[in-house]
Amino acid sequence: MIKLFLSLEWKAFFRSASFKMNLVFKILLGFSALWMLVTFLGLGVGAYYLIEKQLHLDPLTTINNLLLFYLVFDLVFRYFLQKMPIVNIRPLLYLPIKKSKVVGFALNKTILSFFNILHAFFFVPFSVILVIEGHPFINVLGWHAAILALIYCNNFINVFVNSKDSVFYSILSLFVILGGLKYFNVFDIASFTEPIFQAFYNAPYFALIPILGLGILYKTAFSYFRRNLYLDAGLAKKVKIVKTEDFAWLNRFGSLSTFLKNDIRLLKRNKRSRTTLLMSGLFIFYGLLFFTNSIEAYNGPFWKIFAGIFVSGGFLFNFGQFVPSWDSAYYPLIMSQNIRYKEYLSSKWYLMVFATIVSTIFASFYLYFGWQAYAAVVVGAIYNIGVNSHMVLWGGAYIKTPIDLTSNKKAFGDKKSFNAKTLLLTIPKLVLPMVIYAIGHFALGEVFGFVLVSLVGIAGFLFKNKVFGIIEKVYKAEKYKTIAAYKQNN
Repeated sequence: MIKLFLSLEWKAFFRSASFKMNLVFKILLGFSALWMLVTFLGLGVGAYYLIEKQLHLDPLTTINNLLLFYLVFDLVFRYFLQKMPIVNIRPLLYLPIKKSKVVGFALNKTILSFFNILHAFFFVPFSVILVIEGHPFINVLGWHAAILALIYCNNFINVFVNSKDSVFYSILSLFVILGGLKYFNVFDIASFTEPIFQAFYNAPYFALIPILGLGILYKTAFSYFRRNLYLDAGLAKKVKIVKTEDFAWLNRFGSLSTFLKNDIRLLKRNKRSRTTLLMSGLFIFYGLLFFTNSIEAYNGPFWKIFAGIFVSGGFLFNFGQFVPSWDSAYYPLIMSQNIRYKEYLSSKWYLMVFATIVSTIFASFYLYFGWQAYAAVVVGAIYNIGVNSHMVLWGGAYIKTPIDLTSNKKAFGDKKSFNAKTLLLTIPKLVLPMVIYAIGHFALGEVFGFVLVSLVGIAGFLFKNKVFGIIEKVYKAEKYKTIAAYKQNN
């Protein structure tokens, strides 16, 4: 049976309309994963000696002190990037295959997830170093087994929070507050949790507690999905009563108003798009890594323009990157109407421009770090409006991945709004302005570098109609391939 499921997923991958693009991204993601594994392996081998000789602290106690926040970060990392196993469930329910087999295969796939294997590259070598340095093997084994069980508990907790976003954000907010209190030495939650993790080492039999918890979580997840695996229950789309919103104030935009109203409704009503709005807001604070001089590697002049583009372009990258995938559910219907591509794309462009301006205004607090910091944000906004807004729309024509707007409510078939594919597609949009700034910076100084990037952004804005004509032709050429891709189940 497992062989059958693997065969079906293998065929689904290679027969997908976006197979070539997915293959390229998977190769790039493979190199990224390899880099992360090597990094964690290096940390696992060197953490003990770094903490002992450089920080002059006890390595095990220090790790235990940070474990709570490590596990919380792991859960957040999984929530936004780990995709739940995609099994084409509906066709399988008509076949003589036990539902327990389908659910078991889906849940067991998460056990072999990269997000679980990654942690082993840190904790296994760290545990080996503990034994080499004289720590009792049984004690280290108990501690290691307990931490491994807690990491796998995160795996199954993530399965549940995918359908209970309010619970996730409540817990996340609580730990953000606790982290802030620890940073400012007001209240240290780690002083209460560190003895718990230390107990797994001092009394190895305590490791049975998280192992038992892991077993309960797996059994609960299995029973939950097994109980709801019906076409007329768990897999049925929920119907909600929504109020009609006219948005009459948008009528001033003429024919564009129809598309603008639909986009605003999409952002307000769907879990996937609301998550995108949240992540776009968090991008405003991304510049703190660069403008506070807290990280020495980011003190270079080029990183300022990099940060400025990210701070002002969070929504542009997160939302614009997936145009027209946001409308994949009814894209064939849109294409059957008497509309112009230019009007459709213009509505998306205006939405991104408005969000970029709002983000730039909210980011005015960067003036506290000097005029150069906020100048980088403003210049980044000009470049985003003039150039990157066109580039994301252009690139969207070649992304044929349908979006399930209600996917955050289900563990099966889930696709996150903030994922590695989105990040990889931003690379060419960030390198170009850094190169332009470098030319100006080395020629006449940082002011000229800012001016040069701004001029490129203004030029892109002035040639908007010409560029939109080119983009429109690309969308027309890809029209039927896109429709065929959106009709696929996978």
